[in-house]
Amino acid sequence: MKKFLEEEIKNIRKQIGNKKVLCALSGGVDSSVAAVLVHRAIGEKLTCVFVDHGLLRKGEREEVEREFKDHFQMNLITVDARERFLDKLKGIIDPEKKRKIIGEEFIRVFEEEQSKLKDIDYLVQGTIKSDIIESGTKGKVAVKSHHNVGGLPEDVNFELIEPLKTLYKEEVREVGRLLGISPEIVERQPFPGPGLAVRCLGEITKEKLEILREADYIFREEIKNAGLNIWQYFAVLPNIQSVGVIDGQRTYCHTIALRAVNSIDGMTGEWAKIPLEILEKISTRITDKIPEVNRVVYDITSKPPATIEWE
Repeated sequence: MKKFLEEEIKNIRKQIGNKKVLCALSGGVDSSVAAVLVHRAIGEKLTCVFVDHGLLRKGEREEVEREFKDHFQMNLITVDARERFLDKLKGIIDPEKKRKIIGEEFIRVFEEEQSKLKDIDYLVQGTIKSDIIESGTKGKVAVKSHHNVGGLPEDVNFELIEPLKTLYKEEVREVGRLLGISPEIVERQPFPGPGLAVRCLGEITKEKLEILREADYIFREEIKNAGLNIWQYFAVLPNIQSVGVIDGQRTYCHTIALRAVNSIDGMTGEWAKIPLEILEKISTRITDKIPEVNRVVYDITSKPPATIEWE
């Protein structure tokens, strides 16, 4: 990976010249490593754009701003596009349409930021090899489109720089370690570019996102507190309501599905065998803290036949 890093820095410097670059920063492993790698190559010529599309996990915006603006001292622009994205997603149920809409809106936001700056012709994305494989080619989706591959509009007003597109997830982590990125970021579990949009099935609403965001936070906190080493774990709101009973009264509320998977490269994965007493604690806390939820289920499907994400 040292040789890859040296060659990529050299190639980026040669490609960019005196131009300036925008980086699509989500705060996830891939975009973070891509950002630090390009910053290592061209320094102040890089401006990172973080889009708050309203589909983030709890506290994520604040964490990204703290890490990259304060710690890494990068040029960081935060765009509050929450209402814009939710308006575009209103009434949309099909997961592929969700991904396409989110991908196009991302690019439109970056184009608007580009127009405010001078001499910016390039856009950095944290696309990795598995994104390209799953998105397919020539308009045919192999598994699902990724917002940074199959979700891109045809009239992109940028030349893309994708320094990680030949690497799998664990190779990306290794590059991140070589760049000196903190373990909190390098070892962070994968989070999809479309965010909670692909974990909130059916139509996306603010109410459903708040339910999902809180359940996901509880799940992740309890796994961390238990000291379990799991590759990826998150909550899903599957758009299912069911009958329950609280204090002797009938309820008709949402179901939360918990997903935890161990994998190496994200192409295959085995569901994680979380101890039942921990699952019980998570379920009890979710139903106690979130009145809109009366049922919690655990997904015990591996990849294949399922994908890691539900959409």
